[in-house]
Amino acid sequence: MSSNSFDARSELTIDGQAYEIFRLDAVEGSARLPYSLKVLLENLLRNEDGRLVTAEQVRAVGSWDPAAEANAEIQYTPARVLMQDFTGVPCVVDLVAMRDAMSELGGDPKKINPLIPGELVIDHSVIADVFNVPGAFSINSEFEFQRNQERYQLLRWAQQSFNDFLVVPPDTGICHQVNLEYLARVVFTREHDGVVQAYPDTLVGTDSHTPMVNGLGVLGWGVGGIEAEAAMLGQPMSMLVPQVVGFKLTGELPEGTTATDLVLTVAELLRKTRVVGKFVDFFGPGVANVPLANRATLGNMSPEYGSTCAIFPIDAETLDYLRLTGRSEHQIKLVEAYAKEQGMWHDPNHTPDYSQVVELDLATVETSIAGPKRPQDRIPLRSAKRAVRGLLAGESQEVAVLAGGLDDAGDESFPASDPVAISSRIPRDEPPRTFQDSAGDDGVELEWPSNPAQVMLDGQSVTMDHGDVVIAAITSCTNTSNPSVMIGAGLLAKKAVERGLSSKPWVKTTLAPGSRVVTDYFDRAGLTPYLEKLGFDLVGYGCTTCIGNSGPLIPAISQAVTANDLNVSAVLSGNRNFEGRIHPEVKMNFLASPPLVIAYALAGSMHVDLLKDPLGTDSDGQPVYLKDIWPTTAEIKAVVNASLEAQMFTDGYADVYHGDDNWRGMHVPEGDMFAWSEESSYVRKPPYFDGMARESEPVQDIVGARVLALLGDSVTTDHISPAGSIKKSSPAGAYLLEIGVAQADFNSYGSRRGNHNVMIRGTFANIRLRNLLVPGVEGGFTRRSADGPVETIFDASNAYQAEGTPLVVIAGTDYGSGSSRDWAAKGTMLLGVKAVIAASFERIHRSNLIGMGVLPLQFKDGDTAESLGLTGMESYSVVGLAGTSPLPREVTVRIESDGGTRDIATTLRIDTPAEEAYYTNGGILQYVLRQLLDAQ
Repeated sequence: MSSNSFDARSELTIDGQAYEIFRLDAVEGSARLPYSLKVLLENLLRNEDGRLVTAEQVRAVGSWDPAAEANAEIQYTPARVLMQDFTGVPCVVDLVAMRDAMSELGGDPKKINPLIPGELVIDHSVIADVFNVPGAFSINSEFEFQRNQERYQLLRWAQQSFNDFLVVPPDTGICHQVNLEYLARVVFTREHDGVVQAYPDTLVGTDSHTPMVNGLGVLGWGVGGIEAEAAMLGQPMSMLVPQVVGFKLTGELPEGTTATDLVLTVAELLRKTRVVGKFVDFFGPGVANVPLANRATLGNMSPEYGSTCAIFPIDAETLDYLRLTGRSEHQIKLVEAYAKEQGMWHDPNHTPDYSQVVELDLATVETSIAGPKRPQDRIPLRSAKRAVRGLLAGESQEVAVLAGGLDDAGDESFPASDPVAISSRIPRDEPPRTFQDSAGDDGVELEWPSNPAQVMLDGQSVTMDHGDVVIAAITSCTNTSNPSVMIGAGLLAKKAVERGLSSKPWVKTTLAPGSRVVTDYFDRAGLTPYLEKLGFDLVGYGCTTCIGNSGPLIPAISQAVTANDLNVSAVLSGNRNFEGRIHPEVKMNFLASPPLVIAYALAGSMHVDLLKDPLGTDSDGQPVYLKDIWPTTAEIKAVVNASLEAQMFTDGYADVYHGDDNWRGMHVPEGDMFAWSEESSYVRKPPYFDGMARESEPVQDIVGARVLALLGDSVTTDHISPAGSIKKSSPAGAYLLEIGVAQADFNSYGSRRGNHNVMIRGTFANIRLRNLLVPGVEGGFTRRSADGPVETIFDASNAYQAEGTPLVVIAGTDYGSGSSRDWAAKGTMLLGVKAVIAASFERIHRSNLIGMGVLPLQFKDGDTAESLGLTGMESYSVVGLAGTSPLPREVTVRIESDGGTRDIATTLRIDTPAEEAYYTNGGILQYVLRQLLDAQ
């Protein structure tokens, strides 16, 4: 029950159904707030309990100072949690293990359920192994099940065993597109204390591109697994009230431009503006001219801007989209009435208070691509040929990638799509590279280092060279959620085939949309045969190429690229393009709209100027140019109107949880407890609750700890817990070989987050880690004495734990920046680390450490391990904890070495009562478990 200090409780009636609402106008200052902060304000009003959510927090949002760099801390409670399989599996593993612990402590295991809806979409595991053949989708689906059956059995069991937990099976869609088209409510309704409440739909998601649903007016952003688990278990999440950048839109997009061109322009602009950690709210008269699918594309790329979200307000376009996608008429009425009642309906003539305003005239957007390494490095299509040749000729496009910065976080998020979590202290990344189109307009061709290689393909000799396109992928929810760009691609394919054009034989062509509705409207419009004729057969419904699941290149092409060290390109309709991440053999990756992806497949090379050079010749020998086959806006609109209707969404999502024969045919044991398999290499029962007592133990001092790792500044969560490939020579690789997994089947750390045996061995195993205990050595190594042998961190941890020796990690500034990654905290705890002592922490990683029962201690200002002369060979004790309640703000670290003993003062970075409750219980999962036991 809300404290209702502001007398905000009221009622809204729709079609005779009464809903309890909490009125924003009860709080002074609410009318001037940006849309996104109104959502936060309502959240606090409704959840005010006087303990975790206080009246002071409500007033702090009402009196928000747009200019202030640091605003108040609040406790935010999302309405639901969205997950994908890579980041969602460990969340489910933890909930399943909690059921076991509940039973062992004498409780009812069925009490362990999400307390708010959890929705998981399996989309990260399909790989485009097979392409350009009929049945590619079915074959790739079979491969996917063979590789992932152990993980899928767990998720299928969870689907049938947990309340308020839904799983969208594999080969159905991408989580953000399914969220946009089906799961999102815009206004959420739920019974609470005997009454039905209506409130803004909000969510956190375990994927970086969760803000895609911001286009629908739904506030959501990406978080790590621990925050997602906490939210599902009813725990509010701590956050600072952000600065809000107002993005004013005016005008209309020019003929021939697409949503992709718009989002690449916005990415460039917002990177220049620097919006890391801020909210972005779109407003102004141009908002009405942005179709909802385009809004979703803009929201989707928030991680590439660095903003927490990029949200549009509710307006008539929102209602039209809800109607198009088959939402009920009652729900649409509720959304409209609620938004208008709460002052959340978009008024183009009202400008809320913003921390900063950025403007874009949509009429200035031009056809563009972005790359070859960063999504914010936009290149106008008219300059693309010149830009690529310049790159091949040696023009530098190198930029300093800051450890822990936004580019670093995006790069490290492959393939798991971990949400960005960047320390506010990290220096800003270099701004977008502005392409200077100063040369090439005089008709003189720029010279570049050609290295032609002859390749035999199907009995035909073709020539490959630097700059050729070897992957053309229509992929990613960023664009495949947008009917206009997808129909545009289909129409371009139709016109190309009718003019006798075909894709170049060295290009791997794939189509992987984010929902089945896309292929339905392609079929209905009669465009599927033309796409298939150009090689764009369906390969799967999932992320595929966008997260690096592009599968192998054409074998002969792969061989030629490797043998001749060719610098070749991928063109994809995705959202990230860091070097080596789309495919390890492809150095240049360009983001482009789906129609341009097809155009580059036809061209086969980045050397073709698509605005001037022909794509090929027709049956009469006449040159065919891009302008000849580029569909007009009117043509696209006519086909969209004729091919897309609400019934398609209603039918397409009617059996969204049903799955195919593989999914339904899996053997899933009955019962309230999961049957863990000792044979599984993907899913194992984690040891978090081993030896847990019914009552929490008193907090003790940490005595006689040794240093496992002595680290420098800007150690990222990817340094601590990598998500990428597993090396055969690593402890994790050795473990997998030992249990019978062939190296070819290792998969990635990201895919094996459900097996703690892999993840512990992967903790601090990044090949770029520099542990100062072993100078000059990179990777997961350490030593236990000054003259001792170098050994893996995992082996050293085992040796220390066998002796009963606690461990600490010592680090520099911005420890844990990069991405929000639960295993960076989980692995640290399981290695036996009791405390991390750092010069400063990234906020979310600090919170995650507490959530796993690890103590975060911060050196006093000016102190560092180096200034204090610490070698890491000393013995460390943390004193002043035992017997205290509440915990002290300052604790002493006692350092013992051959030279004697000395004490240093450190700040205990447990900042809220909730964090203290988590720590004193040994972690957030143990805290919630005891709370539920007490409630019984």
